[in-house]
Amino acid sequence: MAASEPATMGAAMPLFESARLRLFEKFAGAAAHRRPPEPIHLVTGRRGELAAFFYLRGQGYIVVARGWRSGRLRGDIDLIAWETDTLCFIEVKTRTTRDVATAEAAVDEDKRRTLRCLARSYMRQLPIPETSARFDILSIYFEKEKAAEFELFRGAFDWS
Repeated sequence: MAASEPATMGAAMPLFESARLRLFEKFAGAAAHRRPPEPIHLVTGRRGELAAFFYLRGQGYIVVARGWRSGRLRGDIDLIAWETDTLCFIEVKTRTTRDVATAEAAVDEDKRRTLRCLARSYMRQLPIPETSARFDILSIYFEKEKAAEFELFRGAFDWS
C-alpha cells in the first residue's frame, strides 16, 4: 500500500491543479462579464493614443512617457516625447467624424492651462535646467471605411 501512495498522490496533484485552474478561469470570466462595458468615447480615445504613439515614433519622435500624471495636479499629459533637442508635450484628440468640430478645437483654454501646469511640474524633475519645450496637438480621425488620418500641430500653443 505504501508503494502505491506516491503514484496516487502524483496523479492527483495535476488533477487538482487542473481543476483549480478551470475554477479560476470561470471566476475571472464571470467577473469580466459583470464589469459594465466602457463608453465608446473612452475606447476611441485609448485607440487614438496608441495610434499616436506609433505615428509619432514613425515621425522620428522619441516617446519618453505616456499618460503622465503628476500625483498632485489634476489631469494627464497624453504623450511626452523628444523631437531632436525639443521636449514636446503632446495632447492627442481622436474623433470618428469631422461633422461637429475639428478634434484640435477640443483643446480649450482650460485644457491648455492644465497642460501648462503639468508640463512645468514634469520639467522641474528634469536634470537639464534649460530645455527647449513646446506643446503639440495631434488630431486623429478614425472615419468609417477610411484609413486613419493624422494632423500634427507643432507648437499649437505657447506657455502663456
